Amino acid sequence: MTSRHIPAPSRRAVVKAAAATAVAAPVLAAAPSAAADTRTPVFLHGVASGDPLPDGVLLWTRVTPAADAVPGSGKGPDAEVRWEVAQDRSFTGVVARGTVTATAATDHTVKVDVRGLHQATDYYFRFTVGTEVSPVGRTRTAPAADAAAPGIRFGVVSCANWESGYFSAYRHLAARADLDAVLHLGDYIYEYGSGSYPKPEHVVRPHAPVHEIVTLADYRLRHATYKSDPDLQALHAAHPVIAIWDDHEFADDTWSGGADNHTPGAEGEWAARVAAAKQAYFEWMPVRTSTEGTVYRRLRFGKLADLHLLDLRSFRSQQAPAGSGRVDDPDRTITGRAQLDWLKSGLAASDSAWKLVGTSVMISPVAFGSLPAHLLEPVAELLGLPAGGLAVNADQWDGYTDDRKELLAHLTDRSIANTVFLTGDIHMAWANDVPVKAATYPLSRSAATEFVVTSVTSDNLDDILGVAPGTVSMVAAGAVKAANRHVKWIDMDNHGYGVLDVTAERAQMDYYVLSDRTRPDASSAWIRSYRTVSGTQKVERVYAPVR
Repeated sequence: MTSRHIPAPSRRAVVKAAAATAVAAPVLAAAPSAAADTRTPVFLHGVASGDPLPDGVLLWTRVTPAADAVPGSGKGPDAEVRWEVAQDRSFTGVVARGTVTATAATDHTVKVDVRGLHQATDYYFRFTVGTEVSPVGRTRTAPAADAAAPGIRFGVVSCANWESGYFSAYRHLAARADLDAVLHLGDYIYEYGSGSYPKPEHVVRPHAPVHEIVTLADYRLRHATYKSDPDLQALHAAHPVIAIWDDHEFADDTWSGGADNHTPGAEGEWAARVAAAKQAYFEWMPVRTSTEGTVYRRLRFGKLADLHLLDLRSFRSQQAPAGSGRVDDPDRTITGRAQLDWLKSGLAASDSAWKLVGTSVMISPVAFGSLPAHLLEPVAELLGLPAGGLAVNADQWDGYTDDRKELLAHLTDRSIANTVFLTGDIHMAWANDVPVKAATYPLSRSAATEFVVTSVTSDNLDDILGVAPGTVSMVAAGAVKAANRHVKWIDMDNHGYGVLDVTAERAQMDYYVLSDRTRPDASSAWIRSYRTVSGTQKVERVYAPVR
């Protein structure tokens, strides 16, 4: 890559430009420019940005330089890609530009780590190949590390299964002009073959490839399929995305040595499948590679918040069998020793008002044994667990209690306040206190709080049972809350997203739900809000979203 940084305009010019564009509509993914009949459209998969820093951001696109250069094919010529960053959408004030070569070795994806930008500033970016110009994207840098940022606001999403519905949640987040970034907590893609999940009769649109993905070519094509979605392209073009992976970027219930949805021999060696999945992920996602080629890393948003992002698949021990008692084995881990030490030291050293932790699976302890017998089986199906004697979800932190005990003790022993876990995976929305000892709560302490967002499209309880929302789920949610007094709210029915708003005084999650995941024009509505006030380590209900 070659690049040349152009001196940025003065702060006054930046402020004037920001004021001039403040009333403009959010930047959505524009259609690729028209090409001659004999040529292949170049920018079929949109543009994206991610991992914002105070002085930079990661830019991404994928080009199709020839008709045979389809994702996963390994075919197609090299292409010189020019990129530009400007402080206005018309690109009259370009502040950085350069070139990078797209090759078949990286599936013709390109990533540019642009530096030398102003902190807490909106920028616009685009790519060019020959005479073809990409859609324009908008991105935003983070506040300076020592800045007293007045507030930050993130969209929060997880679990978007292509076959289960349309990505309207992404469209609604793309239309918001008030977000600093969007946090994706995993299951960005799903690995299943078409009709495996959900059942064939419930498939809204089929996966490509139609078979379960195993090889590098498979994972590349699946990522490309997802990035052909107009709502996902709109999200990436409108906001920087900060992403971590969960299991379905690899295979269901992934652990360090295998997965529930992987058959050695028939589907090859697990190490080869993981390597293929990770390579495709880093090619197709606007994510910086971090320690040991994983996604655990840390981003800072001034003195307001540090965001600690976890990888809870690469280093974990195999899930314990339900009811085996092995969940308390101190030799078992969900984080791995190095990552847990990294997290603990980062939390202890942080001088930020809030310590946000992006975790793909729920850390709050939850016992499901109180569920009525007729609900044990569908809830177990939702969690991917055996139905008989269901007590805990062993794929969550409940299956690795020693790691959780060590982490929560670290928070309490060092008086680390204002830790908020942000979670996906479970296809339900939750608002929880995170107790040190759940059995004696609320007489015992809460070490942190947790906001869990529901799925974008993936099945939840009413989908599995085929019943109306607010019927069976009311019984199940009531039983779970009665047995787990730190759980303040559960929504087992809806699909949607969250918006997290953080100020020095509080962190608030506003929960939004979709009218119908199977309709591409689904509307969105606010349903609930919870916040944690600084210093309390507890959640409380709020009766209106942040405006």
